[in-house]
Amino acid sequence: MRRLLNFLYDGAATIAAICMVALLVAVMLSIISRQMHFLISGIDAYAGYLMAGAGFLALAHTLKRGEHIRVTLVLNALKGRPQRTLQIFALAFGALLALLFAYFSVRLAWQSHEFNDVSTSNDATPLWIPQLSMAIGAVIMAIACVDELVLEIMGKRRQAESGEALRNE
Repeated sequence: MRRLLNFLYDGAATIAAICMVALLVAVMLSIISRQMHFLISGIDAYAGYLMAGAGFLALAHTLKRGEHIRVTLVLNALKGRPQRTLQIFALAFGALLALLFAYFSVRLAWQSHEFNDVSTSNDATPLWIPQLSMAIGAVIMAIACVDELVLEIMGKRRQAESGEALRNE
């Protein structure tokens, strides 16, 4: 199960990296097309969609590497049981928020599909397509938050140092 979860987090991060490269290409095409006086319809909208995909799909991987910004002033001041209790509470609250965000992201994409909602820009893209990257990223983030909570409760969670790949076994 651990290998599957790590593969899921790494796979989402890989797709996020691909979105970043595609975003660079889209921005460069937009700049070049303006300089050469021709228009690529909808390129700005697609750059925005790629930026959202890159951001949301990288959330879980960033969490698992310990790279999310956390305020640990109170947590580090505590020791033993109070520290662990606060850690479990914080992870449970974060998991709850992530689950709610995942639910409403999936719901938004589904409703956009049901109502045939399209982009108001000249590309007229069905909005559920770019919203899908947000929904998938939010679901994977929720899985990662619950994973961290379960590992903490079982006493198997370890903190990642900045930049270190966190691999809970």
